[in-house]
Amino acid sequence: MKRRTAREKALQALFQIDVSQTEPESAIEHVLEEEAGDDYLSKLVFGVIEHKTEIDNLISENLEKWSLDRLATVDRNLLRIAVFELKFIQQEVPENVVLDEAIEIAKIYGDDQSSKFVNGVLSKIKQSLNN
Repeated sequence: MKRRTAREKALQALFQIDVSQTEPESAIEHVLEEEAGDDYLSKLVFGVIEHKTEIDNLISENLEKWSLDRLATVDRNLLRIAVFELKFIQQEVPENVVLDEAIEIAKIYGDDQSSKFVNGVLSKIKQSLNN
């Protein structure tokens, strides 16, 4: 599975978990739709869940005039995936690739403003992590 596809499937799984409190294994199985499992997909989903408090705090610190719970579910979970990649597995994926992928996925799954919003928040987070 390509990493883009793994990110999209991770977004779908985390969306399910966020909205309906689905178990992570069930959510992953559901989004795979009979396809073989993928290590990167699992790493993203379980990594976000494991580090959710730290990830959410980092996102919250970089939101202006917004709170995490007011964000669209797609945007919130896309930010979580990207922050997990930036903070916890940065040696595997270049920062600019993480940002570009998140922006492109936001264009597909988010609303008209999602890609700009995701870009702005992730740019601030990237800067804060590099300081």
